[in-house]
Amino acid sequence: MTSALVIIPARLAATRLPRKPLADICGKPMIVRVLEQAQNADIGAVAVACDHQDIFEAVQDHGGRAVMTREDHASGSDRIFEAAGLLDPDGNHDVVLNVQGDVPQIEPAAIRAAFAPLSVSDVAVGTIMTEITEPAFRDDPSFVKAVTTPNGHGHHRALYFTRATAPSGDGPLYQHIGIYAYRRAALARFVALPPSPLEMREKLEQLRALEAGMRIDISIIDSAPMDVNTPEDLERARAAYQSH
Repeated sequence: MTSALVIIPARLAATRLPRKPLADICGKPMIVRVLEQAQNADIGAVAVACDHQDIFEAVQDHGGRAVMTREDHASGSDRIFEAAGLLDPDGNHDVVLNVQGDVPQIEPAAIRAAFAPLSVSDVAVGTIMTEITEPAFRDDPSFVKAVTTPNGHGHHRALYFTRATAPSGDGPLYQHIGIYAYRRAALARFVALPPSPLEMREKLEQLRALEAGMRIDISIIDSAPMDVNTPEDLERARAAYQSH
């Protein structure tokens, strides 16, 4: 039986939205809103991996579990790897699921969907994508495209990720959403690899795994959760919570 440890990396420093994880959304910090959605996914223990005492205390004040990690991590993947070692040093959890800390409206079903591709034994990493329906987003480099093929098990196998508009020709385009379910060994291998040529060129960390021959499979979800990166995003997230 696969056992998951869900970790939400949270860094206090953010240039566009200062102290972003602690931004108030209808009475609770954003990081707590994400934590609650991850808990509602009900696939395993949930913890926040943070770099500042203020985040640590905010999570604990709302009954959540937090762990302090180093401030100098280059990426969320490095942070969750350290956190997994602190939270589960004996390796009882064989999957570590990385949920971004700035998606307070992430649906629990979307978190479960990232976990689902690991039902195939050859898959090292599971993740999610959604069809791009807005024409303006098809050519927007901030909408990362997943180039995939059906895997015969109800999901898709990732062939490439790109900021370009791809693949060409008729058919849907899919936006990749950066939530990852790593097999424990795959996460250890991934963070030990140096940044790869295509990763540095496209500025997409997941290409490091593909370039190393690691298999990433993807579930399709109905719609993308909104990232909160700016004050305007934060107002939209607040409005969405108020309308519930």
